[in-house]
Amino acid sequence: MTTAVPAAAAQADAPLPPQVPYIIGNEACERFSFYGMRNILTPFLITSLLLSYPLAERAGIAKDVFHTFVIGVYFFPLLGGWISDRFFGKYSTVLWLSLVYCLGHAFLAFFEDNRTGFYAGLFLIALGSGGIKPLVSAFVGDQFDQTNKHKAKIVYDFFYWTINFGSFFASLLMPRILAAWGPAWAFGIPGILMGIATIIFWMGRHKYVNVPPSPPNPDSFLNVSRTALLATGEGRPGLIVACIGAVAALGALALTPQVGFVIAFCMALGLLMLFGGIGTSMQQQRARGHHPDEAVEGVRAVLRILIVFALVTPFWSLFDQKASTWILQGNAMVMPHDSWWWPSWLVQQPAQMQALNPLLVMLLIPFNNFVLYPALRRMGFEPTALRRMGFGIAVSGLAWVVAGAIQVYIDGGNPTSIAWQIAPYALLTFGEVLVSATGLEFAYSQSPPSMKGSIMSFWLLSVTFGNLWVLMTNFAVRNEVVTSSIASTGLSEMAFLMFFFAGFAFVAAAIFAFYARRYKLMDYYRAPGAV
Repeated sequence: MTTAVPAAAAQADAPLPPQVPYIIGNEACERFSFYGMRNILTPFLITSLLLSYPLAERAGIAKDVFHTFVIGVYFFPLLGGWISDRFFGKYSTVLWLSLVYCLGHAFLAFFEDNRTGFYAGLFLIALGSGGIKPLVSAFVGDQFDQTNKHKAKIVYDFFYWTINFGSFFASLLMPRILAAWGPAWAFGIPGILMGIATIIFWMGRHKYVNVPPSPPNPDSFLNVSRTALLATGEGRPGLIVACIGAVAALGALALTPQVGFVIAFCMALGLLMLFGGIGTSMQQQRARGHHPDEAVEGVRAVLRILIVFALVTPFWSLFDQKASTWILQGNAMVMPHDSWWWPSWLVQQPAQMQALNPLLVMLLIPFNNFVLYPALRRMGFEPTALRRMGFGIAVSGLAWVVAGAIQVYIDGGNPTSIAWQIAPYALLTFGEVLVSATGLEFAYSQSPPSMKGSIMSFWLLSVTFGNLWVLMTNFAVRNEVVTSSIASTGLSEMAFLMFFFAGFAFVAAAIFAFYARRYKLMDYYRAPGAV
């Protein structure tokens, strides 16, 4: 049983928990390993693993593989969180899934020329990386108590910084290693880093605060929703809607032979969530009396937030393509080695342009907090969380307009410097800071304490559905009618899709703005001294 400690017990000079460096060290190595393999995945697939396919098909297949992998990474947090909460706790779950993660890296290195073995490695990495994703940051919070909780922000800031630090150097180094030493080393080195990450995490085992698994919560989001749908009353319109969703989901699964398992499964999951959410909201009041009012209101809050998350999914479809579509574009561009300002000694591969993203994140976050937002407030404009997120989606669309314009110029047969990609990378990263860094802050403030775990899972799922849009688009452009329609525009397929995704983001941003104006803000931050 946890007892609330008075706020006065906090000690200004309380030291950082000595076990925190083990978690931070683990995160730095793990992020290098993840981004190291992720950022070379598309170029490796095109130049090595998919050589048996016709040249015209390789780019599309590589994008399918990449975005399927990302879908898995952001789906498996549901499994990792459930295993941790119900059975093994965070430490054991992170440790054992980290070993699965290491095994996945080993598969990539050893099966560089075997598609079955390589794809098995991607599955293991998705399972390991996704499984530990919601746990490590929460495990950091478990190490603090009321006496030193004010130091947690320092640690979380550094935690986020290490993520971008690892991503920056992985994005710079691994494409060079792939080109110079080959795929075995390029995938083996991230595996070694993941092994080091696991050892560092294991070394702190006697120092960690381990919160035991939680018993099943009878007032969880799913339990309250189930009660609302199944409770008796005058008619059951909500249950009928939910059943329609279940039938539609089965129909989506029946499309597996045509569209593939991943697309069919994600479509089915999305339909279940959509119709189940609508049905639950229609009968939500029937859960009162069976569950505390706080739990019922919590479900209402989650359902409202899910609409926000759904409108953010187009952003993720644009953002994650920087590691697929934008690399493919970069392959057709020219490195400006003749320019005095270009760091030829460092940047030699198109995939290295991805290093701009973490570098700009580390620069933009302090710029926004200390320069941009205060300036906007002085002008009488309050940059609320919803305004930031809506504007960020629109900015990501603008990034793709710029990328599309560059592609049109390339398609005209003009030698184009890859330095032009700096502009869309800068715009997309600015959008990322406005959307991603703000999204969890918004969700945390809008969800009651008992529902905050559910919200984290749904936030990660929004990335899964963002990548689903990309897979569905890739599937559509394999249809002869669609390709003929694209050809009639006078644009290449890549340029057309860039403008299509830009329009997708602009429409989402407009709907987001409309919904945000009608969204009633809540405040679920805990009271001072409460635990």
